[in-house]
Amino acid sequence: MNTAINVTPAIPEIVVFVMACVILVVDLYAAKEHRVISYALTLTTLGVAMLISLYSFSADPVYTFNNMFIDDALSDVIKIAVCGITFLVLIYAREYIELRGLYQGEYFVLVLFAVVGMMVMASANHFLVLYLGLELLSLCLYSLVAFQRDSALATEAAMKYFVLGALGSGMMLYGMSILYGLTGTLDITEVRQAVGAMPLDNVALIFGLVFVLVSLAFKLGAVPFHMWVPDVYHGASTSSTVFIGTAPKIAGFAIVIRLLIGGLEDLHGAWRDMVIILSLLSIAIGNLIAIAQSNLKRMLAYSAISHMGFMLLGVLAGTPNGYSAALFYILAYALMSLGGFGMIIVLSRAGFEADELADLKGLNQRNPWYALLMMLLMVSMAGIPPTIGFFAKLSVIQAIIEVNLVWLAVVAVLFAVVGAYYYLRVIKLMYFDPPDEGVASIEAAPDLRVVMGLNAWAMVLLLPWIGPIQRVCLTAVASVMNGFAS
Repeated sequence: MNTAINVTPAIPEIVVFVMACVILVVDLYAAKEHRVISYALTLTTLGVAMLISLYSFSADPVYTFNNMFIDDALSDVIKIAVCGITFLVLIYAREYIELRGLYQGEYFVLVLFAVVGMMVMASANHFLVLYLGLELLSLCLYSLVAFQRDSALATEAAMKYFVLGALGSGMMLYGMSILYGLTGTLDITEVRQAVGAMPLDNVALIFGLVFVLVSLAFKLGAVPFHMWVPDVYHGASTSSTVFIGTAPKIAGFAIVIRLLIGGLEDLHGAWRDMVIILSLLSIAIGNLIAIAQSNLKRMLAYSAISHMGFMLLGVLAGTPNGYSAALFYILAYALMSLGGFGMIIVLSRAGFEADELADLKGLNQRNPWYALLMMLLMVSMAGIPPTIGFFAKLSVIQAIIEVNLVWLAVVAVLFAVVGAYYYLRVIKLMYFDPPDEGVASIEAAPDLRVVMGLNAWAMVLLLPWIGPIQRVCLTAVASVMNGFAS
């Protein structure tokens, strides 16, 4: 390993961080009517960071900052995905925040600092670096939820998010401190080596593992640590919700891989049973409670909980195919969730949030094109072929069947069928219910219409590239797993 201080692997993070500071200063002196400069600089920054990560993509890991920071295939895939998703989020959000008086430089700065936190999490090879990245992301998300200061709902959601987020962070710190006490190191690679030399039934070791796993469940919003998800999704402005529900989920997968596979792979037998419980509860409760929701954002929140359960199926398989299936699933989910919340933004207007299921009534009669796009997204979320959502679910189901967890696959499929109900209900409202009287026409900016169309059609247009994408995912997880071939 190269322990020399080499800043080259961290160039994407440095670019985003420096530009966030620049945008903060530029916005200070720019006139209100020139705020578009901050928006353009933010998009440019994300595009440049994405291109740098793509250019430096390599399956061979590079260590720097005394082995605290790693640049490997997994980190590059996560960074490209996070920057790409955030780029699209900002295009979705532009008109929305402009109409609601949220079009401020601070908004873009918070988003960029959150991106820095996610990128640091993806490249962390040390407990402290991992925690710093996580807290930077978390603090920015708390602020974004509370950004709509005049909204009591947003303020309440931010407080709930902050309190429960702090609880999750505290549990992670406690678990890491136990592992540090047992192994004598905070380096994730060295922790794995130390854990491999210890008896796997060590009670203190399992105790530390439990706290780490609980904190991960908090951050992912897995049952029974999901209480914040529906309230935050509902309370935050939709421009913040679309960000919280997409890019941080990808970063959450990165932290799962770094901790459970990069550091605690030898304890797979212990954490697999815990993850099975988390996964089953998330799939079951997420899908069942989503049926009872009348608010679209809360429905998508419980849907997110069930999708995290499906992603965890791939993780608990404990195989390269399982981990790569989980990565593919989280990337597909981020794209689907982006479109789902994006449609709420498209249908909303000044003084009106189209976040109730009733707001979708008769959408086909009002705008057949948007109804078709929403149908594509809902069908993909339900896992119905031929969409990317179907192949994402199929890949994680295959991964757990390969390790003889057939019963778990059967239960997951049954609840996926249950979950299809509330997605198909959206389609029924759009195509078979008459629109409410006095509903205004749908007017969206040209850039928003283009991105919405590309996002929805990606559910089927990406099918020819599923094989290459899955191979990239396999290469990414193989770069983390010592002893496994890609």
